[in-house]
Amino acid sequence: MSIFSKLKDIWHNDPLLQRVVKSSGVLFSGSTISAGLSVIQSIFAARALTVYGLGVMGGVMTFTSAVDRLLSFRMGELVIKYMGEYLARGEKQRAAAVFKAAALVETLTSILSYLLVLLTAPIAASLFAKDPAAAPFFVFYGLIIPAGFAYETSIAVLQIGGRFREQAILNVFQSLLSAGLIVFAFFAQADLWMILAAYLLGKTLSGFGLALLAVRYLNQEIGRDWWKASFDLLPPRREFLSFAFSSNISGTINLFAKDSEILWINYFINPAAGGYYRIALSIINFILMPIDPFIRTTFPEIARAVAENAWARLRALLRRLTLISGIWTGLVALAFVLAGGPLISLMYGEQYAPAVGTLLILLLGYGAANVLFWNRPLILSLGLPTYPIVVMSIAGLAKVLLGFVLVPRYGPLAEAGLLSAYFLVSIGLIVWRGLAEIKRKVINDKKGEEI
Repeated sequence: MSIFSKLKDIWHNDPLLQRVVKSSGVLFSGSTISAGLSVIQSIFAARALTVYGLGVMGGVMTFTSAVDRLLSFRMGELVIKYMGEYLARGEKQRAAAVFKAAALVETLTSILSYLLVLLTAPIAASLFAKDPAAAPFFVFYGLIIPAGFAYETSIAVLQIGGRFREQAILNVFQSLLSAGLIVFAFFAQADLWMILAAYLLGKTLSGFGLALLAVRYLNQEIGRDWWKASFDLLPPRREFLSFAFSSNISGTINLFAKDSEILWINYFINPAAGGYYRIALSIINFILMPIDPFIRTTFPEIARAVAENAWARLRALLRRLTLISGIWTGLVALAFVLAGGPLISLMYGEQYAPAVGTLLILLLGYGAANVLFWNRPLILSLGLPTYPIVVMSIAGLAKVLLGFVLVPRYGPLAEAGLLSAYFLVSIGLIVWRGLAEIKRKVINDKKGEEI
């Protein structure tokens, strides 16, 4: 039986996989258009700026995102876990209380994050743009943080409610706005200010749009008085705060280990090297594009299967998702290995050709992360939020320390190698623990049946 025939049989006999894929497909259709527009954005932004200017832009964007994530409690995961459970049990007022608390915390932290950007902009400009005069860029683009005041909370609510079509449409409009402005900036020979403004306006549309969609869903599902729900209905305070802080710690580890690559490159070398690295990361998004919707749609399904002790169903879902993501990742990776260099030169210009080496090394780590994308939703659903923190802390610390030794000497290739190694080690250990926990629970359930 061919692999395609096997996939066809799996599809017809697995309603859970059908539900996940169909929900992901709605997001994917919008993501495909958005990804195409994102490619247009990156191409015209790269051609409008010099390699050095692109590195400065990457430093500004990455620093702003880093500050935002530093104070973020990743409210999306908390909302999916608690609000999803309460809605499933019909406890709508408790679900409303969770949304209120999450949105309020996320809004307050976004304000604090922007204030931190204001305070640290001069230092950031010196370290990551190698030019103190670049501080206004950081202050201006930092407005993207308060613009997404309830971004994570809103997305989680829409995931719970299955409102994927609305998300897809909003993503397309956001991408159209940003892409249109960047193309205009290219032909108008505008500078970095216009490019940053294009990204900022697009994210502002997305932030406010998602919040409005989430409120509309709550009005329909719970009633217009949802905002009156008492905070006394929240889960036990210690449990609630523990989950939030564990997610924050996890996000902070990822921040230093894998989400601040441009900052490390700009700091250790210069923004020109950061410009090449940004091109490589932009192309990597081709691999991530169709899998990202799966991450959003599988978390609720995995959590539901764990809650129902449906271990056979869960294992089957994980195997089949791995098969689907593995086929896609392998095909795209092969295409980049064979034609990565010519593609970079054709799309971005000959000046960005040195990015191909970095791209090929990053394919190793991002490929593994793509194939096993379900590792974090699984471990969280199994009630083991601290395990990935320990694993990522050790692997992340090793990566950062080695970066101080290797990157100044060997450049972006060393940073790419360290990042891929981080992915392979941390994700491998998290997957191993998650599957071992499922096996343990299956054995315990069988013992219980025998008794």
